[in-house]
Amino acid sequence: MATTTASSSSSVHHMLHPLHHRTFVVPKLPSVLKCTPFRSSVRYSYSKVRPVSAVVATESETITQPQDSGEVDLFACPVCFEPLIRKGPPGFNLPAIYRSGFKCVKCNKSYSSKNLYLDLTLIADAKEYVEAQPTRTELFRSPLVSFLYERGWRQNFNRSGFPGPDEEFNMAQEYFKPAEGGTLVDVSCGSGLFSRKFAKSGAYSKVVALDFSENMLRQTYDFVKADDTVLNSNLALVRADVSRLPFPSGSIDAVHAGAALHCWPSPSNAIADVNRILRSGGVFVGTTFLRLTTPSILRPFQPRLSGNYNNLTEEEIEDLVKSCGFTNYTCKVQQAFIMFSAQKP
Repeated sequence: MATTTASSSSSVHHMLHPLHHRTFVVPKLPSVLKCTPFRSSVRYSYSKVRPVSAVVATESETITQPQDSGEVDLFACPVCFEPLIRKGPPGFNLPAIYRSGFKCVKCNKSYSSKNLYLDLTLIADAKEYVEAQPTRTELFRSPLVSFLYERGWRQNFNRSGFPGPDEEFNMAQEYFKPAEGGTLVDVSCGSGLFSRKFAKSGAYSKVVALDFSENMLRQTYDFVKADDTVLNSNLALVRADVSRLPFPSGSIDAVHAGAALHCWPSPSNAIADVNRILRSGGVFVGTTFLRLTTPSILRPFQPRLSGNYNNLTEEEIEDLVKSCGFTNYTCKVQQAFIMFSAQKP
């Protein structure tokens, strides 16, 4: 997204979603589910829960629209994880968030959307300090790679067994059924390919498109502003570190990570923080590239052998996800493509 000013008009959506009277369900899956072939189906049994981010009003309660004043927001300070206070117009959409300011009352740090996305990295206001990132991280911060991502780059994934964005989205939506009406965070969103689909689906009260790459978020905005239905949907663009997600603990209903895990500097730190922000029963869904099983003697050299990417085996992904506290792990595999899902207990 270029540093032009976001459009300031358009109706502001209420922060309360019309689905708040619904009762939602979470699957009770066996504690261990091995990977299933890509075209196989997984059957669920459900128990009733209510998403944390959904609001239910009783006859004795009165729902009021937030005013243009300090309100506790969905976002949290990346330093201390305390909820940020937001001052600005109400609503959860790009125009409203762009015109809002955010502040941590504990750290006294301020955050804004001056670059069309809300920068919630630890060094959002640093002027001199620059932190070196792994090559794979810097690659996706490149303006050229960000521009090409949906213009040919992502389409090549089908050579490795990825079924294509539409089918991947439909598969993810099946896993996310228990989280409908809640808040979904699309981490490492890239150019917002799936963030826009989640926002347009109307299945979630809030959708956060989150990435560390400034240029990927600018591309996301360029795609969003061309579609009024997405521009005015309950969507926010946020820059953040996947290992230090700017949300209070237990506040998010669903997290999606599309073709991302292999790019993360520390998959274990990232998945552990995904677990932290999810509510009990929250759903984590991810896709990534698999690698063939590597002999144990060669594993210390795996980063060099795989071109600095963290390509893991099926067994390693399952072990990693479970070791970070998730349960009800299941996956679908096709060639080098894997989609996995798990729940926070």
